[in-house]
Amino acid sequence: MTNRRLGRSDITIAPLVLGGNVFGWTADKTASHAILDRFADAGFNAIDTADVYSSWAPGNRGGESEEIVGEWMANRGGRDKTIVITKVGSEMGPGKKGLSQAYIHEAIDASLRRLRTDYVDVYLSHWPDPSVPYEETLRAYQDLLDAGKVRAIGASNLDAAQLRDALDVARRESLPRYAVLEPEYNLYDRHSFDGPLRDLTMAEGIDVITYFSLARGFLSGKYRSEADLGQSARGSGVKKYLNPRGERILAALDDVAARHRAQPSEVAMAWLIARPGVTAPIASATNVAQVDSLIRAASLALTPADIADLDERSA
Repeated sequence: MTNRRLGRSDITIAPLVLGGNVFGWTADKTASHAILDRFADAGFNAIDTADVYSSWAPGNRGGESEEIVGEWMANRGGRDKTIVITKVGSEMGPGKKGLSQAYIHEAIDASLRRLRTDYVDVYLSHWPDPSVPYEETLRAYQDLLDAGKVRAIGASNLDAAQLRDALDVARRESLPRYAVLEPEYNLYDRHSFDGPLRDLTMAEGIDVITYFSLARGFLSGKYRSEADLGQSARGSGVKKYLNPRGERILAALDDVAARHRAQPSEVAMAWLIARPGVTAPIASATNVAQVDSLIRAASLALTPADIADLDERSA
């Protein structure tokens, strides 16, 4: 397993990132810590979370995922061996959202408290904020970089025009540039990244960490009909994939998986890992067995014929 460098930073990560969106939601603290232990023990080092995770779960307020990760790091020790990626911008309460300079300073301190650390490795703008100029946001990030609270910055959910504008402002004003982009991207959801956005990230040397890498679990193959949607709390988000194109993609995954004696989800992850322009996919797990499957995906070598088949049937 070869680690990959993030942008122009000195941060290197394994080619698979563990998603923390399920921590405090479909994985309680005990299960989450077991998942994190298995992931780290296998030699992986990057965890993706956000301040807002997982506010949508009944009884949650946001911050639960960061708290779980922070307690795990405190118990385990060796903070320098873990790459923590977290995000700012989503609503955390009345008046607590967005990418203004004042709010970013407030939000990073809250994240650091929950994470029980004095720095975040990669800090991402979670969503575009049209009410705040890029210059103001990037100046806030300059403050955090100078203070040692953040090692690298990035953004999630930007399109090509927005990313181009942010890079132009950074260059013109001599401000830090986004080193990492986190888009939605998987074998099914290809349209928003393939094309101008992918071309821009590759031309600018911006590393890409994909989210919803398994299309909300659809690419695991466990959702084949509407009758399967009740299998998990995330099933309601899968219904849109149950169509002829989705069936065609699952059939391609089944075929490639059979050739490698692998699971469809492992093939879907391996396709992303091998994809030019992708540094590492994010995938979450709710139990240790799922972590073991992700670990296998990172070492699954697809053939050119496998990749061509998956490309063609997911186009």
